[in-house]
Amino acid sequence: MKIAILSRNTRLYSTRRLVEAARERNHVVRVLDPLRCYVRITPRDVAMRYKGKALRDIDAVIPRIGTTTTFYGTAVLRQFEMMGVYTPNTSDAVLRARDKLRCLQILAAHGLDMPVTVFGDNPDDTNDLLAMLGEPPHVIKLNEGSQGTGVVLAEKRSASQSVIEAFRGLYANFLVQEFIAEANGSDLRCFVVGKKVIAAMQREASPGDFRANLHRGGSAVKATLSAEEKRIAVRAAGALGLGIAGVDLLRSRRGPLILEVNASPGLEGIETATGVDVSGHIIRHLEEHAGA
Repeated sequence: MKIAILSRNTRLYSTRRLVEAARERNHVVRVLDPLRCYVRITPRDVAMRYKGKALRDIDAVIPRIGTTTTFYGTAVLRQFEMMGVYTPNTSDAVLRARDKLRCLQILAAHGLDMPVTVFGDNPDDTNDLLAMLGEPPHVIKLNEGSQGTGVVLAEKRSASQSVIEAFRGLYANFLVQEFIAEANGSDLRCFVVGKKVIAAMQREASPGDFRANLHRGGSAVKATLSAEEKRIAVRAAGALGLGIAGVDLLRSRRGPLILEVNASPGLEGIETATGVDVSGHIIRHLEEHAGA
C-alpha cells in the first residue's frame, strides 16, 4: 500500500512514528508538506502535483494538519478525497473538530454532555451572556486555539468581562464555559481509532496552572477508563466523522464531560504514557479500510 502523510515537518515525533510503523508493515510511505501540494480543478481531470511531479496511485492519506494551515491543508486533503484516496479523517471532519464552537454544537445535537458553554458577539449582551452561564470561575477560550493556548481562567465576574472585552478588541472568536472544579486540573485523553479506544492517559496540570496540556508543562500517566467513558469517546469521534481522534474528557459530579475533540492528536504523549503502539494501530486501520 502507498501511504501519504500530510505534515509540514518530517522530524516531528508523530510523523516519524507513523513513517516507522508503515515501513515496519512493508508499506511505501511518503511525507508531503501540504503547502507544496498544488492542484488543477476541471470537471474531467482532477490532478495534483508536488514539487513539480504528479501525485498518483496513493492508497491512503493521513492528515497531520496544523491550526495555522487549516484552510489550505483541508483543501489539499479534499482534493485527495476527490481522487478516490482513502483517509480516516476527511476534510469536513477535520474542519468540524477544528472549530470548537461547531464541534460542541454537533456533540450537543448527539446528546453528548460537556461543560455549559455560551457565546455571543455584541458587548451589550455580555452581562446576560454570563448570567446564562452562571457564577464564576469561567473558562474563556479562543475558538480555534490549540495545545492550551488562548485559554484563560477568570475567577471573578469582572475578570470574565475584562477578558471578553480584550478578545473582542482583537476581533477574536471565543466561547465561555463553566469551570469544572472537581476535575482538579486533570483530564483524560482518549485515543480513538476506528470504533475503539486503543489507549488512554490522565493528564495533570503543572502547579499553579489549570490546563492539563502536556505542551503547557503537564504530566501524564496511563489511565483506566470506565465503559461509559469509552462509549462517550467513541460516540464523540463518530459524531464528527473522525476515524482517528483524541477525545478529551473531564470527570465531573454529573459524569464524563467532553472538553474537546482533536483531529490531529499527538502521539508522543500517549505512546510514552501508555506504552501502546498507537502508530501501529493507525496503520492497521488503513489496511482494513483503504480500498474497501
